[in-house]
Amino acid sequence: MSHSASDGYGWMMSGSWGPYHWVMFIVMAAAILYPIGLILKRLGYSPFWSVLVFVPMVNLIALWTLALSISKTDKKEARS
Repeated sequence: MSHSASDGYGWMMSGSWGPYHWVMFIVMAAAILYPIGLILKRLGYSPFWSVLVFVPMVNLIALWTLALSISKTDKKEARS
């Protein structure tokens, strides 16, 4: 039972990914990280926290922490 490239699954059996894969990975990572970084910056947090999106389970904890916390901009509005 051998698999050949002609059965349509040869691309999954290759040991390495080509340059197209890495270009698409960088484009998709930027498409996710950039808007999240802008939102975090607007809320008064460092945009570098957006990399937590790619860590499973940590991303959910970070999302809930962000949603339930009082941001720095909220504190400024409460004082005035």
